Amino acid sequence: MKILVTGGAGYIGSVCVEDLLNRGHNVTVFDNLTEGHKKAIDRRANFVQGDLADKAALADLMRTAEPEAVMHFAANALVGESMQNPYKYFYNNVSCGLNLLHAMVEHGVKRFVFSSTCATYGIPETVPIDELVPQKPVNPYGESKLIFEKILRWFDEIHGVTFASLRYFNAAGATEAFGEDHRIETHLIPCVLQVPLGKREHAQIFGTDYPTPDGSCIRDYIHVTDLAEAHLLALAALEHQHRARRDPAVGDQFGQGLLEIGGGVGLCGFGQGILLVSGGTLHAGPQVVKPVDMTRAQG
Repeated sequence: MKILVTGGAGYIGSVCVEDLLNRGHNVTVFDNLTEGHKKAIDRRANFVQGDLADKAALADLMRTAEPEAVMHFAANALVGESMQNPYKYFYNNVSCGLNLLHAMVEHGVKRFVFSSTCATYGIPETVPIDELVPQKPVNPYGESKLIFEKILRWFDEIHGVTFASLRYFNAAGATEAFGEDHRIETHLIPCVLQVPLGKREHAQIFGTDYPTPDGSCIRDYIHVTDLAEAHLLALAALEHQHRARRDPAVGDQFGQGLLEIGGGVGLCGFGQGILLVSGGTLHAGPQVVKPVDMTRAQG
């Protein structure tokens, strides 16, 4: 199948492109490289550098690539930044997404897989979260994704653009070829790994008094290859059925504490939720521990 992947130079998009190519699909990547990296694009893919704000470029893309389906990863995705610059998030995540949908309709492309977010749920009323939990986002990032999900329902009803919106929290991990390389890194695992690599003095977590086994908050993580597989399964459902389940939440039902994640990447816990790492410190709330020799670490 000919598949257009927007944001295919980014973390999750690049892994999904690799998986699509391994399965024999013809892939075109469309990315403006403001957040993604050209080196993250699989050499087997066709690459077109461009911006979703450029309607003429999108029209040319549809004519030349002739996609049978679109997988949409291109978005701004920093919660904190969205609270400082909501215009950027509504413009890029909603308005530019509309440009993409319009180009699809104009060229008869009917299948759309949207990489959404569990940030659309806001503060959930029940845990674990399922697809029936009310969506009440608490930041412009989550709101922008929810608005676009609602837009997709109308494009389905009016224009027959069948879609699936996948919601998830924290992607993690890598393939042998592709992984995380964010311009601004906020994810816990790469931040922790950057400490022994000498790229940062410490990694921070916030809160030590949650009602959890280690006092840190619990987050839901999904390996990026599993997440790519979920996107491909959604695409396959759209290919073989008129409608897939349109808004699946993707993840596991257990989650991990932040300090537990730290231990999983080679750190060791001492005292009240303190993690130590050679060459730096990991702060848990107000507490700070100085660097230690990792040969002393146990567990």
